[in-house]
Amino acid sequence: MDEPGPMGDALKAGLLMEAAQAQQRLGEEALARLSEHLRGLDALVRDEVARAVTESLGALQAETEQAAGALRRLRRSADLRLTLYSLAVTAASLAITLAAVRAFVPSRQQIEALRARRAAFEADIKHLREFGGAVDLRRCGKRGRLCVRVRRGGPAYGPGGQFLPVEPP
Repeated sequence: MDEPGPMGDALKAGLLMEAAQAQQRLGEEALARLSEHLRGLDALVRDEVARAVTESLGALQAETEQAAGALRRLRRSADLRLTLYSLAVTAASLAITLAAVRAFVPSRQQIEALRARRAAFEADIKHLREFGGAVDLRRCGKRGRLCVRVRRGGPAYGPGGQFLPVEPP
């Protein structure tokens, strides 16, 4: 098959060109298949990533819902405790107030007894005034003794004359 001359070289060049074109077609077909395969891999990777993200987000959502539920239960518990604490403080305050009222405010019977005593004192004062019981009392001396103003020039009474009439104010 070796033909000498320009024809042989042309034939060899033609065959070589044909082989090169066949190789080029095979390379292009391989590149097309590889590109298609790459697109398939790309879609597969995207699907896997999307599935993994979806699973992770689903798990995160479930955990978030559990945490939110726990926080709601905790809030209800805290609200209940706060309500009970407020009621206890209010009841204690009311009890202390009622105890103070009972301790410091007199009862109706005590008020009536005090009114009766006051009326008796007022009657005694009126009686004393009618009989000249209005006297001028003072504290006298260094020790602050109780003194009364008397009539020195008036008559003395008693077995030893120790009583003198009181000078009205």
